[in-house]
Amino acid sequence: MYTVQEFPGGTAVTPKTDQPGQPGQPGQPGQAGKRDQPPRSPATVTATTTDPGGHPQRWLILGVICLAQLTVLLDNTVLSVAIPSLTTELNASTADIQWMINAYSLVQSGLLLTAGNAADRYGRKKMLTAGLALFGIGSLSAGLAQTSGQLIAARAGMGVGGALLMTTTLAVVIQIFSEAERVKAIALWATVGSLGFAAGPLIGGVILNHYWWGAIFLINIPVALLGLVAVIKLVPESKNPQGERPDLLGALLSTIGMVSLVYAIIVGPEHGWASAQVLVPAAVGVVVLALFALWELRTPYPMLDMHFFRNPKFVGAIAGSLLVVFGMGGSLFLLTQHLQFVLGYEPLEAGLRMAPLALTIVGLNLSGLGPKVVVKLGTPRTVVLGMTMVAAGLTSIALLGGGTEGSYGGILLGLVLFGAGMAVSQPAMANAIMSAIPAEKAGVGAGINGTLAEFGNGLGVAVLGAVLGDRFAALVAVTAASLPAALAAADSAAQRQQIADAFASGLQTSQLVGAAAVFVGGLVAAAMLARAERKEKAARPALEDEVGGR
Repeated sequence: MYTVQEFPGGTAVTPKTDQPGQPGQPGQPGQAGKRDQPPRSPATVTATTTDPGGHPQRWLILGVICLAQLTVLLDNTVLSVAIPSLTTELNASTADIQWMINAYSLVQSGLLLTAGNAADRYGRKKMLTAGLALFGIGSLSAGLAQTSGQLIAARAGMGVGGALLMTTTLAVVIQIFSEAERVKAIALWATVGSLGFAAGPLIGGVILNHYWWGAIFLINIPVALLGLVAVIKLVPESKNPQGERPDLLGALLSTIGMVSLVYAIIVGPEHGWASAQVLVPAAVGVVVLALFALWELRTPYPMLDMHFFRNPKFVGAIAGSLLVVFGMGGSLFLLTQHLQFVLGYEPLEAGLRMAPLALTIVGLNLSGLGPKVVVKLGTPRTVVLGMTMVAAGLTSIALLGGGTEGSYGGILLGLVLFGAGMAVSQPAMANAIMSAIPAEKAGVGAGINGTLAEFGNGLGVAVLGAVLGDRFAALVAVTAASLPAALAAADSAAQRQQIADAFASGLQTSQLVGAAAVFVGGLVAAAMLARAERKEKAARPALEDEVGGR
């Protein structure tokens, strides 16, 4: 049985137990511990079925959400430009610089699922507000840091705020937009990531030309304050109306498992993939995540309902998202090295030449092309089209722009194709993930989406970087740990050219491996999504008959 509660701007449909206060069955999230409750205000109820127009201020709220997210994404890209300043002014070692970057990633990736679950339970607006406040405080601490250790600690604190922001922003989008507009809203939400990628290095360069390095963090504070005021005033509160118990053990296990895996990926290139420094944390991560899965299957109040993984729509969207981020993260990591080490561009010049990728994504998403393609072709065909374009872009970068004789024209073509494929496929897959999860679990769905992005990016850098290293070592015998060091140790111009050619060949091979992974992954994801759509279509008449019989 269901109760229907009418509110201005929407309707809430909630399960009603046969006896007040009778707990539901284990393994059925959203039923356990449910009691009959009086109608709540529209600011606190999670509407699983909204009116066709969604929230009346949804587009203004989306702007606020994008502003909050942009704060996080800009900070991560700006930091890369400040590395030389941090090295000289804080006397930071290479290891210090790595941890200034990695401390944030480790904390955020470990807490994304927990943050999403907390948003569902305690309120997405509350967690969004807390995330902005923590990120602002962390930015202030980072800007005023006097030592490398203080900056690393501040970055870790910013990772906590970043985890809350990355999960709550997408969860709120799901709550305030109707299904008809959701893909378009998610496309605009995703555009912010590309905008941050393109604008971050440019903003960082302008700031560092006029101010000291701390200003790149302090600039976040007015943006965070503006976001706080706007969130408090405009964003409606929403949370899981079931009020489930917190899954503390699940939160602990997921955090330990994800941090261990991401740590292994981060330190792999430095210590070697077969070293104890990598294998031990990787093994710990796998074992702890297996224990997490077993616990989630047994507890009546799971943080992540493992039964979601029986849904081919959910699994297909996860597979596609992971491989897109895998290809993008790894290939862009390699491309920056190609532009600087092989073609000889300065860091800022290299950043400007990579901007067409982000600008293509921003332009196509703002035009609404991605949502239009989804409506016309359906999600499975859209995923195939988008990921084929991504694979074609990587192939163009490898074959037309690769090698010491490659041209920037081939790279430009590849970046445009890559960006167009991302603009088409990414919103479709994000929407598929979120629509496969009940609305009251939107925070957990956003946590899964964010975790995939973090894990896929790190895995892409690790795997494609390993392919590059193996190919490079097979073509030329050097003992240096990096290309600049190998070139500096070369005895002659001919040897330097041989080393450069070997590195360029390794880059080409890595890009082609990434292209193949993305293309095959797109076919697999699309097949699973098509199968799920066929099952949903077959089940729809039976469901309509059941509802009509009531």
